[in-house]
Amino acid sequence: MDWSLVTMAERSARRSSSTMQEIEALYAAMLPRMEAVLGYLADVSADDEAPENLRLLDLTKSLAEVAPAVELFFEPTISYGYDVSRFATDPE
Repeated sequence: MDWSLVTMAERSARRSSSTMQEIEALYAAMLPRMEAVLGYLADVSADDEAPENLRLLDLTKSLAEVAPAVELFFEPTISYGYDVSRFATDPE
């Protein structure tokens, strides 16, 4: 499953429609590499549009999206929580 998603709405929808196994797979793949990833991205210019850098940034944002599901809630969405599909976001 591709987690390189450009918008917050896409990342949120992917998280809420994924199984915990899928979410945990992304988490397990990304978390051990985050120190290196963040070090690399820190040296990339904000206006750099190289596809591989944008993909890495989007994967990093997806990790941030799923981390609470793994670390705090142990489920893709929060039971009895706010329906995230109701959020309206500005264009990213």
